[in-house]
Amino acid sequence: MAELLHRLGTFAARRAWTMIAAWAVILGLVVGGFLIGFRGLSSSFDIPGTASGDVVAHLQDELPDFSGASGTVVFRTDDGAALTDAQKGEISALVSSAGDLPDVARVTDPFSTQQQLDDQRQQVVDGRQQLADARAQAESGQQQLDAGKAQLDAGQEQLDAGRAEVEAAPLPAVQKQAQLDALNEQQAQLDQQRAALEQQQTQMTDGLTQIAAQETQLADGAELLSFADAIRLVSDDGSTAIVNVSFDKPRLELPEASKEAVVEHFSTSVSGVDVAFNTEISQGIPEIFGVGEVIGIAVAGVVLLVVLGSLLAASFPIVTAIVGVAIGAMATLSFSGVVQMASVTPFLGVMLGLAVGIDYALFILYRHRRQLLQGADVIESIGLANGTAGNAVVFAGSTVIVALLALNITGIPFLGLMGTAGAVSVLVAVLIAVSLTPALLGLAGTRILSRRARAKAVAARENGQPRRVAPLDVEGRAARVDTAPVATARREVRPMSTVRAVVTMVVAIAALLVIGLPALSMRLGLPDGGSEAEDSSGYKAFTWTEQAFGAGSNAPLLITAALPDGTAEADVQSLQLQVARELFAQDDVAAVAPVAVSDDRRLAAFQVIPTEGPNAVSTEQLVRDLRALPPVNGDIELGVAGAAAINIDISEGLADVLPVYLIVVVGLSFLIMVMVFRSLLVPLIATGGFVLSLFATFGAVTAVFQWGWLGDLFGVHNPGPILSFLPVILVGILFGLAMDYQLFLTTGMREAWAHGAKPRLAVAQGFRAGRTVVTAAAIIMIAVFSGFITSEAVIIKSFGLGLALGVLLDAFLVRMLLVPAIMHVLGGAAWWLPRRLDRVIPNVDVEGSALERRHPAHHG
Repeated sequence: MAELLHRLGTFAARRAWTMIAAWAVILGLVVGGFLIGFRGLSSSFDIPGTASGDVVAHLQDELPDFSGASGTVVFRTDDGAALTDAQKGEISALVSSAGDLPDVARVTDPFSTQQQLDDQRQQVVDGRQQLADARAQAESGQQQLDAGKAQLDAGQEQLDAGRAEVEAAPLPAVQKQAQLDALNEQQAQLDQQRAALEQQQTQMTDGLTQIAAQETQLADGAELLSFADAIRLVSDDGSTAIVNVSFDKPRLELPEASKEAVVEHFSTSVSGVDVAFNTEISQGIPEIFGVGEVIGIAVAGVVLLVVLGSLLAASFPIVTAIVGVAIGAMATLSFSGVVQMASVTPFLGVMLGLAVGIDYALFILYRHRRQLLQGADVIESIGLANGTAGNAVVFAGSTVIVALLALNITGIPFLGLMGTAGAVSVLVAVLIAVSLTPALLGLAGTRILSRRARAKAVAARENGQPRRVAPLDVEGRAARVDTAPVATARREVRPMSTVRAVVTMVVAIAALLVIGLPALSMRLGLPDGGSEAEDSSGYKAFTWTEQAFGAGSNAPLLITAALPDGTAEADVQSLQLQVARELFAQDDVAAVAPVAVSDDRRLAAFQVIPTEGPNAVSTEQLVRDLRALPPVNGDIELGVAGAAAINIDISEGLADVLPVYLIVVVGLSFLIMVMVFRSLLVPLIATGGFVLSLFATFGAVTAVFQWGWLGDLFGVHNPGPILSFLPVILVGILFGLAMDYQLFLTTGMREAWAHGAKPRLAVAQGFRAGRTVVTAAAIIMIAVFSGFITSEAVIIKSFGLGLALGVLLDAFLVRMLLVPAIMHVLGGAAWWLPRRLDRVIPNVDVEGSALERRHPAHHG
C-alpha cells in the first residue's frame, strides 16, 4: 500500500492539472447525478417490525383514514382574549378550503367540532331530563292503570256477589234469567274494560322497558362521553383553538412539499391571531451549513495557519475538505429518489467529511512540509509523504469507515443509511487526501512555506549536511533532529517518571469516571416540540397547546381494539364502553375517546390522552402498561400507536441494538489494531480508553441535554431525554476517530521501540513526535463539530456537542494523557505478541519505514 501511494503521490505532483481535472470531472458527474436523482428528504424516520408499526399496518387495512400522518395547527389570540366571531369565521374559512391541499385527507374545524362535543354533552343532560319526565309520566300512567285495575276488581267482586245472590234467590226462572242476562252484559262490559286495561298495561310495560333500555344506553353513552371530558379543541377561555390536519400518506412517505403547503395555507394572516404548527408539520429539512459551521471552519483555518505557518498551505486542507464534502453529500443525495432518506442522513456526512477531510490533508501536508524544511526535493517529498502519512491516513480512514458501515448491522434502515452516507464521505476524504492534496502540493512547490521557512530549506539543501534520522512516526517526525547530536536529542526527549505516569493514570481515569456519572441516569427518546428553538413554530405550538389544553394533549396515543367476529351494530357501543373503562382505569390517563369503528365492525380505534407530555416517564410507562394489558373480556386485543408510542418504540429498538453494535465495531477494529500495532495489549489499552471516553461523553451529554446543566450556554432551554440514536452514532464515529489518534501516536512509539529505543523512551519519543499534529487535528475536529451546536435543530445540536465533547475527552484525556502513562508503566510488555500470532498476521507497515528505505528523500 505504501509503495502504491508513493507512486500515486508522485504522479499527482508531476501531473497536477491532470489530477485536478479528474476530480473536476468527478464533481461534475456527481452534480449531474444530484440534479437528476434528488427527490427530497423526509423529516421522519421509523424502525420496521415495531409494535406501533404493526398497529399502523392494521389500521391501513381496516381504517385507512387513521393510518396516515397527522399534525396540528394552533391559533391563539395575541392578547389572550377570547376569539371573536369574525376571527372564528376566518379560521373556519381556512379550514374549509384546506381540503384541496395535496395529500390532505381531512381537516377538523375546531369550532364546529367543539360545538358538537358540547351539544353531545348537552344532549346527555337533555336526554336524562326527557327520560326522567317520560318515566314520571309512565309511572303516573301506571298508577292510573293500577287504580283502574282496582276499580275493575271491585266491580268484579260486586258482579260476582250479585250473580251469587240471583242464583240463590227463589225467583221464577224467567225473572232469574233476565237478571242473569243483565249481569252477563255487565260482565262483558267489565271484561272489555279489563282487556283494554291489560292492553294499556302491556303498552306501559313495553314503554317502561324501552325507557329502561334508553336509560341504560344513555348512561353508557354518558359514561363513555365523560371519559373524554378533558379533550377539547377550543380552550376554556376561548383564546386558543386547534385544527387537526390528517394526511392520506404515512409520515415516512409524506412529501415535504405537502407539509409546506399546509404551513403556507394556514399562515394567512388573521387579524389579532397568531398561528403555529406542531413539529409533525413544521419540522422540515434542517439547515446543514450555517454561520456556526463557517465559524468552525474559520477556527480550523486559524489552527492550520499556526501549525503550517503559511496561508497557502492552510488553505489546501479546507479546499480539499469542501470539495470532498460536496462530492460525498451530493453523491448520497443522488439516490434519494431510489431510497427513502431522512433529513438527518446528509448532515452526518457533511460533519464528518469536513472534519476528517481537513485532518487527513493536514497529516500529509505536515509531513511534506517537514521534509521540505530538511532540504528534500519537492516531488520526492510529496511521494514520500503520501506513502508514509498517506498510508496511515488510509488505515485511519478504514477504521472510521468500518465503524460507520457497521451501523447497517443494527437492522435499522435510516441508521444504516446514515452510516453508509458518512462512510462515503470519509472514503471520498481519504481518496482526495492521497490524490488531490499531492496535486495541489505539486503546483504550490515550495510556496507552501513562508519566506523564512523557504530560506531555511534553501540553506539546508545548499549545506547538504547529513542528518541523523530518528525513528519515524506516521508523519515521519518521531524525534527527528536536523543537525543536533544524539546526546542533545536524548536530553530533549526523556521518559516521564513512573510516579508521574501512575498519578496521570489515576487522575485521568477518575476524571473520566466522574464526568461519566450522569450517564447512569441517561434516558433515550426523540425530541418533541418543547426541545425546539424558542422562536420556532414547533415550540410555540407545543407550549400553547400545553398551556391551553394540558401537557398530555401533545402526546395523544392511538389505541386499536380488535372486536369479536360477528359483532352486531347494537353491541358496538357496549364493547366500546368496556374497552374505554379498561383504558381510563390506567394510571396517568387524562381522557379516552372512541374515534372510529371499521365498516365490518372488526376494529375500533380510540384516542388516549396521557396526563403528561410525550417524553415524560409516566407516558413511557403508560405505553408499556397498555401493551401489557390482557385482552378485554378475554377476546378484544389492544394495540398502541401514535407519535409518542412510535418514538418510544424507536428509542427502545435503538437501545437494544447498541450493545451488539458496540461489540461488532470494537471487535473488528481490535483485529485491525492488532495487525497494525502487532501487539495485544496496545489494542486493549486503546479500546479500554475509548470505553472510558465514551462513558464520559455520554455523561457530559446527559448533564447538558437531560439535566440542563449549562443549558443557557448550549441553547438547551427544555431538558429532556437524549436523542435515541445519538449513542449509536457516537459509538461508531468516536471509535473511528479515537483509533485515528491512537494510530498516529502509537505507531511512532512502536517504530522508535523497533529501532532500538528503550520502551519508556520510545513512548516519550513517539508522543513528542505526534503531539503537535494530533493536537492540531483534534482542535480542528472540535472546531468543526462545535459549529453544529449553533443549529436550531436539536438533533444536529446534540450531534455537534456529543462529537465535540467526545473528541475533546478522547484526544486530550485518553490519547494524550492516559495511553502514554499506561504504555510507560507497561514498558516492553506493551508490545508483546505470541509468536504464532506474529507469524500469521501480515506486516502492513503503516509507518512506511520500508518505503523510506527504498525512497529516501533527496537533499541538496
